[in-house]
Amino acid sequence: MKLLKKKKKEEARKSENESGCPPNAIVFDPERGEYICTETGEVLEQKLVNQGPEWRAFTPEEKEKRSRIGGPLSPTVHDRGLTTLIDWRDRDASGKKLEPKKRLEFLRYRKWQIRSRIQSSIDRNLAQAMNELDRLSNQLHLNRAVREEAAVIYRKAVEKGLVRGRSIESVIAASVYVACRLKKLPRTLDEISLHTRANRKEIARCYRLLVKELQLKVPIADPIDYIPRMGSLLDLSGKAMNIAARIVKIAKQKALTAGKDPAGLAAAAIYVATLLENEKRTQKEIANIAGVTEVTVRNRYKELVNELKLDIPEED
Repeated sequence: MKLLKKKKKEEARKSENESGCPPNAIVFDPERGEYICTETGEVLEQKLVNQGPEWRAFTPEEKEKRSRIGGPLSPTVHDRGLTTLIDWRDRDASGKKLEPKKRLEFLRYRKWQIRSRIQSSIDRNLAQAMNELDRLSNQLHLNRAVREEAAVIYRKAVEKGLVRGRSIESVIAASVYVACRLKKLPRTLDEISLHTRANRKEIARCYRLLVKELQLKVPIADPIDYIPRMGSLLDLSGKAMNIAARIVKIAKQKALTAGKDPAGLAAAAIYVATLLENEKRTQKEIANIAGVTEVTVRNRYKELVNELKLDIPEED
């Protein structure tokens, strides 16, 4: 809209220079597509193309209903969602079942439509990879932003030829891990490897390759990012999660987090918070949720209590 107004002003200024008509006297007639000077009646410009729709709408609902645009482009679909799909339901527009002859005809249409969508080896690779991304994202309960970020990273890897000689599952899993780190949605490599055929070592190798070759700036994992998810899985109160976050912040200020596993540190902070708020959870419960060992939780817990001089109530 702003660009259209700017264009009209520039056209009006141009017309003024040519005709000598002042800008405030120039009006636009949308029905005829003309710029007219109200002082002299002169048509300064005509046969202008109307950039708006040819229909009218008086309410937002009516405008949305009459709009003919499709869905937004998405990198999570191998062709970005530009092509149409032939539905698998064997019914016509009125809901009646198609005749056997028509059904076979549409089966052939569907087959050739799928073949026309996937023509090159890159298309086949992307189609398979996007299906794997969709499956893995559903298993890990990832939001749309993370899915799209992972899809963009994988596409860049395909363009650079990084996928050649490597399994699609491992590169997709590494892309998901990078996207989770970039979007501050913590998922560990162990957690991702549970839901894919690629093992942790392969995913870690592909992760390092993506970061190096695509020159990605992945932020360091913050223990605070792990607290909301762990707290909700442990059914803790907001106050307990708040205390855990404050403990981690103080530990960062005292440089206690350097070189420590963020998941283990977050687990220890949560354990301290549960003791302070009398919402007791066992170290084993917290360790299972965090994906670390009980020994890690115990060691990080002792470090936090000793270094921060926390007054922990005695356990019954």
